[in-house]
Amino acid sequence: MIKDKHYTCITGASSGIGEAVARAFAKRGHHLILTARRQERLESLRAELVEEHPQLDIVLKVFDLADSQQVYDFYHSLKDYHISTWVNNAGFGNYSSVAQQDLSKISQMISLNIEALTILSSLYAHDYQDTKDSQLINLSSRGGYMLVPNAVTYCATKYYVSAFTEGLALELKRQNANLQAKVLAPAATKTEFGQVATDNQNYNYDQAFSQYHSSEQMANFLLKLYDSDEIVGLVDVTDFSFHLSGPLFKY
Repeated sequence: MIKDKHYTCITGASSGIGEAVARAFAKRGHHLILTARRQERLESLRAELVEEHPQLDIVLKVFDLADSQQVYDFYHSLKDYHISTWVNNAGFGNYSSVAQQDLSKISQMISLNIEALTILSSLYAHDYQDTKDSQLINLSSRGGYMLVPNAVTYCATKYYVSAFTEGLALELKRQNANLQAKVLAPAATKTEFGQVATDNQNYNYDQAFSQYHSSEQMANFLLKLYDSDEIVGLVDVTDFSFHLSGPLFKY
């Protein structure tokens, strides 16, 4: 029976932080459900993980979570799995002024960063709120607690993620639910994020930032949040140190 195994589900697992988080949980012996649009990337990652950890079951699901119907289809495809941990990592950014931003891209960003995350969080909370040791970790951004020039709309989507997840965490606590909801807020992290946000394949992190983290560092921060009883894991942009805390928004 599949339900005899406990899985960690990670969205946006084909690259960047999502891929690093998959590797980090695999090292801890977690069976994995990985989803993204790029099947080849997922298959390559699974091949590596299975070679390193042959005892693990690595399930791949290819879906475009910017499409709300595919979000529902993805979640319902997992009904036979017991998912102890859910990581909503899928998302992307956009660097441009509001007046000049590409609204087609913005529409997709809102669908993925907000709508998909809300649907998946809600469905998971409904099914696992009474399940012992279950966790939901949503990826926000340091831009979800501050405003970044030329990234106003992106920051707004991540403000939503931060507020929604903090609110859900407090709601679950008030209900004495077993499920814990947590939010991770990275600062600059060297991934494909910069290329997508700027529509520039030659985006250079060394030129854009004086300091940034690697995907592997952010995955380690996520594990610290996972191991803690705190709700927020946030990078301080003054020195790029990582801090765990309770909710930052008033309830």
